[in-house]
Order: sequence, then structure tokens, then C-alpha cells
Amino acid sequence: MIEERFDSHTLAAMNFALDHVCAGALHGEEHDTRRRVARYIIKCAKSGRTTLSELTEAGQQALAKVTAAAG
Repeated sequence: MIEERFDSHTLAAMNFALDHVCAGALHGEEHDTRRRVARYIIKCAKSGRTTLSELTEAGQQALAKVTAAAG
């Protein structure tokens, strides 16, 4: 599980980044959108980039791709 891979500080930052990115987004509360954004945030954290700004940026990039794909 994801909780086993990261410390509590990183998990909190990841959750905050996900909520922050999705909060103002069109379809941001939809499961599919949140899942896609979360995948980018997790990938970012796995690569060692765990600051809130890095995680948020990864989430914003994911959201941009989701939005572009939706047309």
C-alpha cells in the first residue's frame, strides 16, 4: 500500500497537493480525474521529489493533460 512507501509528512503533502489541484478544477471531484492526478503525484514522490511545491506542480501537469484530453 502507498502508506508503507512514504513517511507521514510526505503523505500529508501528497494529499494536500491532490486536494488543492482538484479543488478548483472542472471535474476535479470526479474519481477518474482525481485518480489520474494522484498517479502523477505518486510518481513524483517515488522519484524523490516530495516537497509540497513539487507534488503540486506534478498534479497541475496531470490536470493539464486530463483537461487537454477531454477537449
